[in-house]
Amino acid sequence: MMFWDRKPSRPWLKLWSGFWTVFALGGVTLGGMAWARRELAAIDASLPDPSELLTYARSGTITIKAADGSILQQIGDVTHEKLDFADTPPQLIEAFLAAEDHRFYDHDGVDYHAIARAAMTNWRARAWLEGGSTLTQQLARMVFLTQEVTLTRKLREARLAQEIERITSKEEILQKYLNLVYLGSGAYGVTDAAWVYFAKSPQELTLGEMALLAGLPAAPSDYSPQTSPELAQQRRNTVLRRMAEVGYISESQANNAIKQPLNLNLRLPKRLEVRLPYFTSYIQQQLPNYVSDEEIEKGGLIVETSLDPQLQELAQAVVRQGVAQYGWQEGFTEAALVAIDPRNGEIRALVGGTDFEQSQFNRATQALRQPGSTFKGIIYATAIATGLSPRDVYDDVPYRIAGYQPQNYGGGYAGKVTLQNALAQSINVVAVKLLADIGFEPTLDVARKMGIESELGEVYPLALGAFEVTLLEMTGAYGTLANQGQHYPSRGIRRILAADGTVLFDAQEDIRPQQAIDPDSAAIMTSMLRQVVESGTGRPAQLDRPVAGKTGTSDNSRDLWFIGYVPQLTVGVWLGNDNNAPTYGSSATAARVWRLFTAQALRDVAVAQFPSLPNLAQRTITLQPQPEEPEPRPNREPRESGDDWQLTWGDRPSALSNPSASGASPDSQEAETRDRSLEYGTDEYFRRRYGLDQTPSNSVRQQQSSPSGSGSNPVLPSKK
Repeated sequence: MMFWDRKPSRPWLKLWSGFWTVFALGGVTLGGMAWARRELAAIDASLPDPSELLTYARSGTITIKAADGSILQQIGDVTHEKLDFADTPPQLIEAFLAAEDHRFYDHDGVDYHAIARAAMTNWRARAWLEGGSTLTQQLARMVFLTQEVTLTRKLREARLAQEIERITSKEEILQKYLNLVYLGSGAYGVTDAAWVYFAKSPQELTLGEMALLAGLPAAPSDYSPQTSPELAQQRRNTVLRRMAEVGYISESQANNAIKQPLNLNLRLPKRLEVRLPYFTSYIQQQLPNYVSDEEIEKGGLIVETSLDPQLQELAQAVVRQGVAQYGWQEGFTEAALVAIDPRNGEIRALVGGTDFEQSQFNRATQALRQPGSTFKGIIYATAIATGLSPRDVYDDVPYRIAGYQPQNYGGGYAGKVTLQNALAQSINVVAVKLLADIGFEPTLDVARKMGIESELGEVYPLALGAFEVTLLEMTGAYGTLANQGQHYPSRGIRRILAADGTVLFDAQEDIRPQQAIDPDSAAIMTSMLRQVVESGTGRPAQLDRPVAGKTGTSDNSRDLWFIGYVPQLTVGVWLGNDNNAPTYGSSATAARVWRLFTAQALRDVAVAQFPSLPNLAQRTITLQPQPEEPEPRPNREPRESGDDWQLTWGDRPSALSNPSASGASPDSQEAETRDRSLEYGTDEYFRRRYGLDQTPSNSVRQQQSSPSGSGSNPVLPSKK
């Protein structure tokens, strides 16, 4: 006999053992319950705020809107078209409930019957065939959780679903689910999917089409009608039978729908192809200037812009027309156009090229080009602000300063000429003399205040537009003159809103204008620039209303510009080649393209008058000239134009005059020969000026401004 077969000799010991066994089991049970409570409390404490459900947006999603509220682009895994619950067909809702959660209206977020049924089915099949998640649990997982398969995640999902149900109505949950659920082929939400698979709205779907969409959430890739039409049809039929089983439709309705083919009409998601891409790509580049990277990554941003879609489409058409009509004759293949409201700096149209699909390079915002004589607008604005008058007379004669001799288009000289006429005829010599008289520091300061952010150098070709800028910068600078000397930074963004509606940026509150020059000086400049259009180089830009503007042509006509304005709109046009090849055209062509756009853009805009010309003798002077030349110091050089560096900027540069025809005396020529190694433009000059020599030269300061007949063609240095 074994010891366990023996009868206990003490009956009370058996009773005592039973007591402690029951006590121990109770302790374990209570301990387990306490542990479970602690775990649930920890899970509850870690749950996100379920109220964020209604403002949820997927990470990295951005919606860009035009000024009229229309959507220009949606970026990221975003629902392109949303559906209100009141507009959702009842049968579409029933199809999703039959497929995913037919007890939706009977549970509190967790369906214990479904969990038990799924567990039994999976145990019998020895495989994972069913899940017990409710539609609310799926929504919680979509919005707040990950797809990891762990017990902790399932518990968090269940608790979060119950919290969502506690604070959110069933209708709101359904609407959010139907707008967020991924249905394959880049379609988020039923409206997107209805378009992608059938090219229909949800209200136009047939019963079979609704059932097909309702069958996709379980496995969008496996059941995709694009890649697996047979599996998609089988899944659709399963959903139809399930709808009949739970009483949403009759057996005959289900059978009739099962007999129907899929009848797909496949499309890309709406707005996947970007509208007006030159502008929207620019907006994306600008976003980090206004909101943090964290806000962008969080997603759900709504960017309200200043773009007028009609003006943008007009600008695109005009840019293409300009290149097609004039480019083949004049040797240019690209163009760009910017239109700005000078009263607030808002970009109304921005086109960076003829074809975004061929080239995403934005020639309006990214291309640095020499502005030629359009930069004279800044030189003259500075000069007028220092107290000079448009009636002041300058000598247009051969002129030399710091080794540099500017040349006029055509090679001739006008003699005595007023500043008004010098600007109208775009005389280069007078522009350089003005720069010498007012000084670099005031000029560069005014340029910066007018919106020029590109680097400018303290050399005299600056007066003729030798340093590279963007079309957007120059258009904004002329907008300063149109707005009575007050500069607003050029911008395309009005407001940026977070997913919950919080305003992250508001231009009206966050951006303030700067007075670049006084209003009287701006009015004088506008009067002078009006004469450019009325009787000068800008005549092709004339409209049925007053226009002010300036032409510009860089070396060898590589860049053709016109920038003009009325009080309500400033428009800039650039024509040229991406490879910087010379053209055969002139800035008059840019003025013609400007007129093509502006005449139509202003067709329904009332004529506004420019400010009247102030009393030239009694105005207040707010800027002091600083004519002394700067000390030699490191500086940025103008860019190279082809293989040689020419100093013949202007509206239409020409060859330098013959030295023998200049009238220079033998003594001056002999002196020039002695100092030739230190002339502006020689290798020795730039080695010393830019600190490349141990003994910097003071020759720039020592040389005096005087007329000279030297016909030498000074050469600028190669880029460092």
